[in-house]
Amino acid sequence: MGDRCFLTQLLYCQTISLSQEENTMTVAIKKFTFEEYLKYDDGTDTRYELLEGELIPMSLGTGKHGAIIRFLERQFEAEIEKLEQSWISLASLVGIRSPRGGRWDTCRIPDVMVLSIQQWEGMQEREAVIELNEPPPLLVVEVVSESTKSADYGAKYSEYSLLEIPEYWIVDPMSAKITIYQLNEGRYDETVLIGEMAISSSIFPELKLSVHRVLVGKF
Repeated sequence: MGDRCFLTQLLYCQTISLSQEENTMTVAIKKFTFEEYLKYDDGTDTRYELLEGELIPMSLGTGKHGAIIRFLERQFEAEIEKLEQSWISLASLVGIRSPRGGRWDTCRIPDVMVLSIQQWEGMQEREAVIELNEPPPLLVVEVVSESTKSADYGAKYSEYSLLEIPEYWIVDPMSAKITIYQLNEGRYDETVLIGEMAISSSIFPELKLSVHRVLVGKF
């Protein structure tokens, strides 16, 4: 009887040990070079950002998330027409190669971007990605979702400031606020807006929008 108990305990300990080893195993994740990323096609309509060589799928987000993106894209287009500038507003169509250091590349795809028409037309025969040696976009917007909140306020803030993008908006429907970052001598000045507070943009000085109207996302 004692031998059976000993064997049972030994098998139990071995099982626990194997289970712990399985739980601590590191799953190898395929790393992509920037060139592999540009050519990647998994046969679906899923779009990916590249984060230090790893593919990060971009979710569709909520209907409100999409409504805000569409609203801002159209508002910017209207302001561009009023200012008679050779700019274009695009939603999730152009990537930005990140200046992050390290062995593996990073590429962001902002929710909304304003750039020159000349720069946009220069991408017609190649991948729509702004390279590090090219002028940065004039303005980028990220609309926060639960899965992107940390990156929008952290990593992307650092990357966009290093790229010297003149203006960066974080539209946060979860916290009911908009944070405007404007480049000033290589650093971002921060303005946090809520409710009926008016948005002040250096790129669109005649823009008349409140935070509430943007968060509603309706004309």
